[in-house]
Amino acid sequence: MMTVIRLTRATILAVLLAAPLLATIPAVANAGRIEQACTRSERVGGDTRLCTCIQRIADQLLTARDQRLAASFFKDPHRAQEVRQSDSRSDEQFWTRYRQFGALAEQSCR
Repeated sequence: MMTVIRLTRATILAVLLAAPLLATIPAVANAGRIEQACTRSERVGGDTRLCTCIQRIADQLLTARDQRLAASFFKDPHRAQEVRQSDSRSDEQFWTRYRQFGALAEQSCR
C-alpha cells in the first residue's frame, strides 16, 4: 500500500527556506576558530568584519586541523615560527597551505 503525503504551500516554502541553512550546519560546527582567535587578538583590535572575512577564506582553504593550528598563532606567535622552520613534512605542507591562505586573505579582506 502506498502512502500519499500532502504538503501545504507553507510547508514547502518552509523546507525550501531552511534547506540552505541546513547545508551550512557542518561548516558552522567546524568553523569559527580563526575568527574567534582573531577577534580576541589585540593586534586586530576586535575588528569583527575583518575576522569574519579571514574565517571565510580559512573555510575555503584550510582543513579543521589547519584552522586549529593557525588559530593558535594568534595566542602564541612564536608557534608560527616553530612550524615554519620545522623539518616535519606535515608542517611543511601545512605552511604551504597557510601561505596561500594568508595571501588570499590579505588580498580579499581589506
